[in-house]
Amino acid sequence: MVNAPTPLPPPARLGIIGGGQLGRMLGQAARRLGYGLWVLDPHPGCPAAAVADRQLVADYGDMAALAELAAGCSVVTFEFENVPAEGLAQLEAAGTARVHPSARVLETCRDRTAEKRFLSEAGITIAPYREVRSAEQLEAATVDLGGRCIVKSALFGYDGKGQRRIEAPGQARAAWNSLGVPVAVAEGIIDFRRELSVIAARSSRGELVVYPLAENVHERHILHTSLMPAAVTPEQAAAAEAIARRIAEGFELVGLVAVELFDTPDGLLVNELAPRPHNSGHVTIEAAVTCQFENHIRAVHGLPLGATTVAEPRVMLNLLGDLWGAGEPDWSELLGDPRLQLHLYGKLEARVGRKMGHATMPQASLERALAWSRAQAPAQRAMS
Repeated sequence: MVNAPTPLPPPARLGIIGGGQLGRMLGQAARRLGYGLWVLDPHPGCPAAAVADRQLVADYGDMAALAELAAGCSVVTFEFENVPAEGLAQLEAAGTARVHPSARVLETCRDRTAEKRFLSEAGITIAPYREVRSAEQLEAATVDLGGRCIVKSALFGYDGKGQRRIEAPGQARAAWNSLGVPVAVAEGIIDFRRELSVIAARSSRGELVVYPLAENVHERHILHTSLMPAAVTPEQAAAAEAIARRIAEGFELVGLVAVELFDTPDGLLVNELAPRPHNSGHVTIEAAVTCQFENHIRAVHGLPLGATTVAEPRVMLNLLGDLWGAGEPDWSELLGDPRLQLHLYGKLEARVGRKMGHATMPQASLERALAWSRAQAPAQRAMS
């Protein structure tokens, strides 16, 4: 690539906005490569603080703290979309540190209307949708979309937060009032066979690699398990890779983008984007030659990207706060499987539905791990 930025090898320092589990795993990957690490997060002792040289305790939009982070680091990145894009834009303009992914990417992906416009303009198939700003508009949109829809806050949401399902136009007003947002997106309900995701990494040098498709199972709108590689046809794998490449190149992305997909009778349909490491990619830590976190670190520092090859199918199981209902879970049985890897995030408080860790294992070990989780959490046992 002509005029590619000069690579930043270790021991340059990385700054991460957000100190949750994604920041922690990004930090662990940076440490393995020999990089220094600062983290900005409003919560003292956040999960990423345990692997950082320094934590700046401040809100994500605190410009003084963001400027301090940039002044002390060579590259600034973020772990999730709940970061004001204006702050990133100001850091980009100041030029003190490289900022990847860009404020434009963040601004697009944290606003569902902007994201859908981007995808439509790129010629990528998405669900039919309407932008709505009132209960009356939502009712009309529900009719337009076949009498049923899912309405979502236009701004960033995850794990089913900020959305409602509408089964008839008469439910629109109550759904709008309970959502309590100024702008929302009403999406047509899609008949899909399964949920898939694909992750691409693109470096500041223009190099681009794509991971195999993952098949995802959700419970209560929270990712439950991810299997990589998914059992798909070569045509589906090629279509997913082409979608991921078009999105990454359309953004001129530096970093990662995860593309959530529906497998429909008419082909693959894009649901949402995440410009960062993704929960379904946690399995790459053990499954892939180079995990998603290391490739993000390589990408934002301008290093050659690592191979995304997966030798055998592996599966990830999310470990939610439900498991802590009777105190610290007994990990000995789970760890009795010698091919299972346990990842705990170091969060201080367990809550129902909160992601506290994950485990990865060969596909053949999944039933044993699921049985263990059901035994640990009666609430989950009733769901499964």
